Amino acid sequence: MTLAFDLDHDFGLPLQDLKNLIGGKAAGLNVMATQLKLPVPPGFVVTTATCNAYLAGGWPDRLDEELREHMARTEASVGRRFGDPTDPLLVSVRSGAPVSMPGMMDTILNLGLNDRTAAGLAAVSGDPGFARNCLERFNKMFKDIVVVDAVPDDPWQQLRAAVEAVFRSWNGDKARTYRKHERIPGDLGTAVTVQTMVFGNRGQDSATGVLFTRSPATGEATLYGDVMFNAQGEDVVAGTHQTEPVSVLDTRLPAVGRELRDYAFQLERHYADLCDIEFTIEQGKLWMLQVRVGKRSPQAALRMAVDMAEDPSFPLTREEAVRRVAARLAHPPLVSTRRDGGPVPLAKGLPASPGVAHGEIVTSPDEAQTLALAGRAVILVRCETSPADVHGMENAAGILTALGGLNSHAAVVARDWGIPAVVGASAIEVMETGMAVGGRTFPCGQIITVDGSTGEVFAGEVEGSTHVAPEAATLLAWAKQLGIAIGEPDSEPAVGAPAQVSALVPAELASDDVLRGLLIKGLVPPEGLAVALSSPVDRVQPLLEGLVAEDLAETSSDAFRLTSEGRLKALDIFAADRERAGGEEACVAALDRFILLDVQMKDLVTAWQIRDAANGVFNDHSDAAYDASILDRLGEIHRGVVEVLNLLGAKLWRMGCYRDRLERALAAARAGDPKFVASPRVDSYHSVWFELHEDLIRLSGRRRSDEAAAGRA
Repeated sequence: MTLAFDLDHDFGLPLQDLKNLIGGKAAGLNVMATQLKLPVPPGFVVTTATCNAYLAGGWPDRLDEELREHMARTEASVGRRFGDPTDPLLVSVRSGAPVSMPGMMDTILNLGLNDRTAAGLAAVSGDPGFARNCLERFNKMFKDIVVVDAVPDDPWQQLRAAVEAVFRSWNGDKARTYRKHERIPGDLGTAVTVQTMVFGNRGQDSATGVLFTRSPATGEATLYGDVMFNAQGEDVVAGTHQTEPVSVLDTRLPAVGRELRDYAFQLERHYADLCDIEFTIEQGKLWMLQVRVGKRSPQAALRMAVDMAEDPSFPLTREEAVRRVAARLAHPPLVSTRRDGGPVPLAKGLPASPGVAHGEIVTSPDEAQTLALAGRAVILVRCETSPADVHGMENAAGILTALGGLNSHAAVVARDWGIPAVVGASAIEVMETGMAVGGRTFPCGQIITVDGSTGEVFAGEVEGSTHVAPEAATLLAWAKQLGIAIGEPDSEPAVGAPAQVSALVPAELASDDVLRGLLIKGLVPPEGLAVALSSPVDRVQPLLEGLVAEDLAETSSDAFRLTSEGRLKALDIFAADRERAGGEEACVAALDRFILLDVQMKDLVTAWQIRDAANGVFNDHSDAAYDASILDRLGEIHRGVVEVLNLLGAKLWRMGCYRDRLERALAAARAGDPKFVASPRVDSYHSVWFELHEDLIRLSGRRRSDEAAAGRA
């Protein structure tokens, strides 16, 4: 078995087979070096099979020999020798799995340095400061990754230790956790790419950078990226230096800028897709270090699909373009427009969900639903939203809240449903009969406009519109012409959707349980309440009908809600629960612990929905590593909330129902269904979390409006 190959070896394999053999990073380098003849630093790659052999039985017998053979060919290519004290060849040692696992394994730069070779590097470069900087970087990186107190003086010992460290990182805690989340087989192994170092930190004609061949935020066909002069790659990640837009190369190093633009053009057409590229410039010489298909926002994905398919020179057909973005076309991104130079806004809050909407002020979610079903556009105006508001939010043309941030419940739900929303408009006072702002009163029924793209609120109907991105209309027309069905993702059976009855549910569900559920959820169909109670709907339906017969509940559009008398009885039930759980002090203590977790939960849900708020880049869930990092955080929060539930679970069986529902949602999200983190369309983690928050507030004898005013909701 061959243990290693040169990076410019002619494998003659399909791309996926090549990735399986030498990892994604080396496969991209091989494509650039052999098929496109782009400037790639010489080097070699140790195969994934070699990694598996090492993990199973230790260092393979012939590996030292093959490392020296491949290093000799690399030395001949660059005219320098590894370990030579007069003109040393330095290398990078990088991991590379067949399936991208960014950040999960290890990399070491500047390997081959010691005091003697650093002196040689200083002499040949004429820059002792540069050599000293490289040595310091290497020593720190080697010690951190190989986990040793001292770096071996022998470069060959350094190389073996570095290769072993990369092999071992395949089974490191973070890599194993990532693979479990992403269902990546544990027997793939990682390749190890050993490549000639090129230095972006050799002066002002040297640089390191990353770029996308088009804007990943908008899809605009222009190079998009950053470059940092006189720096190495990790400086970009560390944020210790100020980057500049990649376009600066056109003025500072115009020949390099033209060359980079040409390479980007070639790569994009080779992959027939947006490419994410890493590069280094060493004293005016451009080197290509990595290429992979890039991540992009939903709107950018649609724009690029259309632009590429309509370009006769681009190797993407209309059918391929439609199939590439078919999942996004079921709920295409919205675009809002509003004429500039119009009226002065009444107030300004946070732009929580893009789009322009106008309608009648409504402060009751029930009224919002009633008017919307009658064909009238309404803006639901609330101090802050609660689970009982969801039916009103779903039917509103727009949402406006006086409190809350971009990670508030209103913002989360609005973004998921594509409803224009402005939150945290603190100048607005919300009343039962309407709202007041700036000394003016606006009663329910009066028209206002909200712009969820700018956060502005206007009196009356301000000209503007929210419409599906035009690229979506084009792609949908193509799909119709080609006979490609665009399915509704939510119409498919959701992972983990069937509600399993908790073992803690009592044999006979009581009307008190239903009353509690209605107080928390507001207007809800029987199926929705059955999920909340972890109970079959045929056990819940008769109890609901019994409450209607007692005038404790009423029906509206095939859903149920409490009457005034039913609401009072539900509050009495919560008062009795409070005593059963140990009194107000115990319940407040549980709520206080929950609030600490709630702050983390709000940040997490916002990060799940928005990758980059400043540039309008929403999370399209195409970056497995990013999503895995969020789900790791959710797992930590889950452990904390289970402790809170355990404080009350011995006295209140429904706390066990919350735990079961949260665990099912977390499992479904980890299994690959992104809706189960925050979507209000399913029994998602955030939906259950918000109901639990409401329950704990009620159990403590408090109101959500008071908690929101105190910054705790």
